[in-house]
Amino acid sequence: MFELYRNITTFVSDYNTKRTMNIFRFITLLLLTASVCSEAFGQERTEIFISRSDTAVHYRIPAISSFKDGTVISVADYRFSRNDIGIVKDGRVDLRARISKDNGFTWGDVTTVIAGKGKDSPDFMNVGFGDPSMVTDRKTGRTLLMCAAGNVAFTEGTAETHLRLPRMYSDDKGRTWSAPEDITDDLYGLFDDSVHGPAKSMFITSGRIVQSRYIKAGKYYRIYCAVLQIAGNGKWMNFVLYSDDFGQNWNVLGGTDTPAVPHDANEAKVEELPDGNLVISSRTDAEGRMFNVFCYDNQKTATGSWGEMAHSSGHNNGIITKGNSCNGELLAVPVIRSMDGLRMTLMLQSAPAGPKRSNVSIYYKGLEEGRKYSPQDIAADWEGVYLATGIGSAYSVMAMLSNGRVGFAYEEKTYYPTSGAGYTIVYDAYDIEEITAGAYRLDKKAKRKTR
Repeated sequence: MFELYRNITTFVSDYNTKRTMNIFRFITLLLLTASVCSEAFGQERTEIFISRSDTAVHYRIPAISSFKDGTVISVADYRFSRNDIGIVKDGRVDLRARISKDNGFTWGDVTTVIAGKGKDSPDFMNVGFGDPSMVTDRKTGRTLLMCAAGNVAFTEGTAETHLRLPRMYSDDKGRTWSAPEDITDDLYGLFDDSVHGPAKSMFITSGRIVQSRYIKAGKYYRIYCAVLQIAGNGKWMNFVLYSDDFGQNWNVLGGTDTPAVPHDANEAKVEELPDGNLVISSRTDAEGRMFNVFCYDNQKTATGSWGEMAHSSGHNNGIITKGNSCNGELLAVPVIRSMDGLRMTLMLQSAPAGPKRSNVSIYYKGLEEGRKYSPQDIAADWEGVYLATGIGSAYSVMAMLSNGRVGFAYEEKTYYPTSGAGYTIVYDAYDIEEITAGAYRLDKKAKRKTR
């Protein structure tokens, strides 16, 4: 218990203590979390993909998706190559999965979604598959999985030779998957006439693809994903793709000439705001995150425009990430503010607080209903932070569960402290009260749909 207290107080003192947050409540709540029963605070912490040594084949890059009946699918890289897709020539990477039928309290065996062939691959794409991202349609229960594949590194891609972008579907809650279908040429083709030049390299960032709560065209609600692209002019940019037929066809939100993050971009996540507009959050080599907001003129026709990108960091009481450039997750949850009973949307952003890749945390801020938020509004004045782990840790992903809790999967240096190589993928689940030290609670009567 004392060690937990010391870790928490060290983290908080190193964090920005000027935040509008009651530190003593924060510490007290986390101490209680360590000692009370799991039913009260949701200690489903489970090591779902384990990397036990620096020399073993290891896991990276978690993705999760949830269902109305309590099923949760988690998928992660299994890296025989010990690196990202294409970094090692002919490097094999598999996608492996585990399924829970009770919101993450228990998990089934590890299974293989798709196995890379490595040096034995008959073609370029099947060498390795990694960086999974998923979404489950709330009406049909169909799950879409997108990933990167192939035999070239993202940074080495050219207009002719680059990462492949396959998609797979599951109609039985992750037990079986369709064969990977290569849609790379379709997605790259969207940018052929961009003023920035045809895309040289591109991939969909891992974790969670977002489904709209409001916008429906035909059978499905709209889905969104963020892409990191090296444009024809050599700049790193973020664009947002959307699909109104659950991934069969894609378009570029705001057009190919106007990136969501126009420079110094990296892996990004998107989420829907209370008014149906879209926010993007991109990792940056500088401290913090980059935010932008797409404002719709017409939601059905997907017309509108991106705002002016804003940096979130210590200068505006924003997201603090010290000495790392790492992706996390962005999640919006309907809540009630405890102090006055006001119905709001709680924006959650996960990321390692640092130093370097350590102390994965969940930052939060409340958004008022009916208000239009600019990128500068989103970037500034985050209210508080919840520490998920106090040791080496990196990528993370969140999803709303059927029981009203936040499912959270993250990379942790559980069994060995060295940087690089692999991480154990840990799954946990939290109540909104736990994350926010009681400042907010889930709005169980919200008319807005949640995933």
